[in-house]
Formats: sequence, C-alpha cells, structure tokens
Amino acid sequence: MIMNTKQYVALFCFSLLAISTSLAQSIQQNLDKGFQSFLAQPSIKNGMASLHVLDKSTGDIIFEKNSQIGLPTASTLKVITSITGLDLLGANYSYKTKLYYTGIIDSTGVLHGDIVVQGSGDPTLGSDRYEQTKGQVLLNKWVHAIQAAGITAIDGRVIGDDRLYSGHDVPGGWTWNDMGNYYGAGISALNWQENKAGINFQTGSLNSAAAITSTTSDLSYLQLVNTVKIGRSGTGDNVYAYSAPYSDKIYLRGTYAQDLKKTIELSLPDPAFALAYDLSKAINASGIILSLPPTTGQRLVEQDSIFPSKTAELDIHVSPNLTDIVYWFNQKSINLYGEAILRSIAYLSGGKTSTSDGANYLQKFWQQKLQLANSELSTIDGSGLSPQNNVTTNAMNKIMQYAIKRPWYDAFLKSLPIYNGMTMKSGTIGGTLGYTGYHKAKDGKDYTFTIIVYNYTGSASKMRQSMFTVLDILK
Repeated sequence: MIMNTKQYVALFCFSLLAISTSLAQSIQQNLDKGFQSFLAQPSIKNGMASLHVLDKSTGDIIFEKNSQIGLPTASTLKVITSITGLDLLGANYSYKTKLYYTGIIDSTGVLHGDIVVQGSGDPTLGSDRYEQTKGQVLLNKWVHAIQAAGITAIDGRVIGDDRLYSGHDVPGGWTWNDMGNYYGAGISALNWQENKAGINFQTGSLNSAAAITSTTSDLSYLQLVNTVKIGRSGTGDNVYAYSAPYSDKIYLRGTYAQDLKKTIELSLPDPAFALAYDLSKAINASGIILSLPPTTGQRLVEQDSIFPSKTAELDIHVSPNLTDIVYWFNQKSINLYGEAILRSIAYLSGGKTSTSDGANYLQKFWQQKLQLANSELSTIDGSGLSPQNNVTTNAMNKIMQYAIKRPWYDAFLKSLPIYNGMTMKSGTIGGTLGYTGYHKAKDGKDYTFTIIVYNYTGSASKMRQSMFTVLDILK
C-alpha cells in the first residue's frame, strides 16, 4: 500500500506517541520495582517512605507512592519557603536597615541623643557571604556616616532597634539541642552576622580540657561555660552549645578531636545587642566617645522606657535581592534565611510578625494557587529544623512543578545544589532524609521529584545511597 503524505505524518506521530508511552511505562515499571525493593529494607520496617515523580514538561504523574502522607521535611522545606517568598515578595525584594540619630547636635559636635540602627528583618546584615554586607564593611560605613554628620562625641548610646519582630525569637518546635548552635540561630528584626559567632579551641592530650583560644567576635559581654574535652583523633566535632534567646550564659559541652582544625559556631542569644555592642566599639575606636552602654529596642520596651524620636537619617543599607538570598539559603541550607523570609511573608501579607502567622499565610497561598489542603502543608517554621513539620511529597512536588513557569525559575534552579549528579535540595534531621529537585534523563526526558524517608534505622549514609539508587532510575 502506498501512503500519501498525510498518512505518513499521522503514522510517524503515532509511532512517536507509542515510543513515548512505552518509555513512560518503562520508567513507571522500573520505579515501581525499585521503590518496592527500597520499601522492603529492614531499616524502614517501622518507618515510612514517600516518592512522587512528575513529567516536568507536562506535569503528569509518572509515579507516586505514599504521597498523601505528611512527613517531617528537614531542609527540603526550604524549597517551599523559597518559592513562596519569590512569588509573594518578588525576586527583587530587599530589606532596608536605617541608621539615624535622635536628639540634637550642639555647636561643638556633641550629639545629645542616641545612634539607632533600625532593623527590618534583613538576615544578611553583617554576613560574610556578600561583599557589601560584611560586618566590618558596615561598621566602617556607619562610623563614616556619623563622622560626616559632624558628630564628635555622643552623650547617649547605640540602640539596636529590633522592635518590629518584638525582639529575638526562635520558632516553636525547635529543640534545646539545636538552639545554641549556629544552625539553631533564632530570628530578629535586627540580625547580625547571621546571628552566630565562632569559637576556636586548643588541642591537647586525650580527655584534657579543650581551652578556648579565640572567638571570631567580641563575646566578653557573655559568660562562656566551657566543659569541652579533647576527643580521640578522627572523632571530629562533637561540640554543642546550649543557650536560648537572651541567655547571658552559653554552655559548651562535648568533645573536640585531637586532630581537628575547625572553628565551632554557636548562636547569639541577642543579635541586636551584639550589633549595638560592636558598633559602640567601632565608634569609640574612631575617637568619638559614647557616654552610655549599648542597648536594644526590645530591652527598652521591657523596661517601659520611652523610645526616642528620630531626628535625622544617616544611612540606609539595602540588602541583596531575594534571589541572591535564596541562592545561599538553599546552597548552604542557612536556617536563619528561611525564618527571615517566612516572617517577611507574614509582615507583607497581613502586617503580622510571628513565625506561625507566616506558616498560616503559606498554607493559604498554596490552597489558593494549587488547591492543596492545609493538612498537606502543616509547617512550624520556614527552614525545616523543627521535627514537627509535616508535608506530603505530593504538595512539595507540585510546588516544585509550579516554580518551573515562573519568571524567577532560573535563579531558583541555580540555588539548588548538585547531589548524585542531580539538581536537588537535601534535608537531614534525626530519623529523616529527603531530596527534591529536577533531573534530565539521558533520553532527554525531564522529571520533577520528591522523596522523603522517615523513622529509618541504621546509618544516614547507607540510607542516602539506597535513596540514590531509586533516583538513579530517572537517569
């Protein structure tokens, strides 16, 4: 039989469709077989695993198993916070931190008033990750602005104004074991140097006291109670800091290996005060003498003191754009950045300032956008550090799929790390491992995927390799 052109084209298209359908069925079959084998592991006998895979180009479901069960997310939650923030706040959203003075400057240059640094929630203030945000860069700029105003002495103090978020706080559900360490740094309207500081230890004989040799910033206003011991070579960093917001003591416990050369980072109990303290030191070092010690807006509120009125602005510091913040948020899994974004969502959406308000707005947003039930997005924070977060892989994967057609998608994609040769965000907390991301297979097929395992036994490294074996099916 001789075919005409139309018949040939129709047959060709049908053949392509058949091949595509066959490939999809093959992937589905392989995923089903691979995931069933994965679930049969003894290490998940009393746990749960969930996998959701979409065709990235069409959004069609390729495979799903247990995808309607809410599970702790660990840091995979960061993609949801990122996508929500980029969509609600905008890719070019930035924070503004204002420096101003109160009172009057007399004819001799004496300021009869205070220097105020007013925070708006910028998590990058003082961070070393961006050239323009480095702590010393900002301190130098602010001192220069004070000098340029003709101020030669200050009959007052430096106030770190953290009142927007009612002082320093940590989200509900964060544990005592986390809060004192850098990754458990809380959130303030006036953050400083990612609300952390570094401690260096001197090594010595096994089980001897590990003496503190230096700190990365002046912590003399705090009491460090150090009971850290020297551990055996190869045992690494087992140092934990214990403190809470507004603590004046930080307890350092655990072991520091004999062969370790690492700065241990702990969280600051009051970042707004740390900033005010550092700026006071910088002002005094410039020859401008302050007559009073530093304080914060929240401390004045608690003392029922009247907050002084602004006289004149000295400087406005503008943070990096949200896309640049999201880059480091996902690349280095900085929990503080997620909490800052979630608070900003609450503030910009409804004038609220709590973490729970931000979580509520996040739920409402995705209920409207993708008709996701609130029970699929039961979140406590914006970073995933709380083990009380419960999100379905169905919800997370659909939100990841939603991001693909947004104008900021390329910037978001760039923020995701590479693991196992795949572009994806990881998440790890006690008993939970997760990955969510995008991958192009050798045959050119694109996938969006989310996999989470909860309450497994055995080592994290072994479970991670088992999860990679499942994801390798998409290659």
